[in-house]
Amino acid sequence: MAKVEVERVYSIRLKHKLKRYPRWLRAVKAMRYIRRFLSRHMKVSEENIKIDPSINLKIWERGIQKPPAKIRIRAVKFDDGIVEAELYTGEVKSEVKEEKKEEVEGQHA
Repeated sequence: MAKVEVERVYSIRLKHKLKRYPRWLRAVKAMRYIRRFLSRHMKVSEENIKIDPSINLKIWERGIQKPPAKIRIRAVKFDDGIVEAELYTGEVKSEVKEEKKEEVEGQHA
């Protein structure tokens, strides 16, 4: 697998972009806006962005007319130019937690 180049968490405001569209288009436009947002901020083309189905489910959970006002996304850019986006859950990866725990234990000894 490719090496991780950049990993970021974004809070994307959707409300201010979606209020200009008719209600029956809002969830579709939200998905397009997320893809364009990630393309602009991660500096890759829209074709190289892989959006996790969990984001799609979150946008569509209340139907086409009422997507969420904002959404938190964790985006990972690999060195081959592919960006993978998934919902941010607030959890830190277990590897990082273990490293910090070992450092703390080593200092007390």
